[in-house]
Amino acid sequence: MTLKMLEAKAKLRETSGEGYVDTAIKILIAVVLGALLLAGLYALFNDTVLPTLVDRVKEMFDYGG
Repeated sequence: MTLKMLEAKAKLRETSGEGYVDTAIKILIAVVLGALLLAGLYALFNDTVLPTLVDRVKEMFDYGG
């Protein structure tokens, strides 16, 4: 057998490597973590930051008082 055939056989016998399932699981984990992060930021901004920001802007433009 030639060297190329031996290399091909060795490559086919290898059990290491990254498969499609591993990649899909990594992508799924990244999507879930990203969604949790966005949900946390959305909750923070809606409950904490935006109400105080709206109050401050109203106070800035309150010409009657």
